[in-house]
Amino acid sequence: MLTVVSIMTGGILVGFLFRRFRLVWIGKIITLLVWILLLVLGLEVGGSPRVMAALPSLGAEALLIAFMGVLGSAVAAKLLWRSINRKGEDAP
Repeated sequence: MLTVVSIMTGGILVGFLFRRFRLVWIGKIITLLVWILLLVLGLEVGGSPRVMAALPSLGAEALLIAFMGVLGSAVAAKLLWRSINRKGEDAP
């Protein structure tokens, strides 16, 4: 954990020191590194027999969580919409 915090603090310090320079290429490097991280994560998951065996149940749970999240957001948005429209009708 100390390593992660140290690297993050180092990045903040380097960013602070180079804040006057326009580093337009940094976004492309970050995107490339995220893609590499996703590839390595996929390699790790694909190489683990325990994770591969549990993948169907993990997928079903993820699908259920995603569905319930979307459903909850839709219900909250509908209630908010009704609340906003009702306040508009009460005004003189």
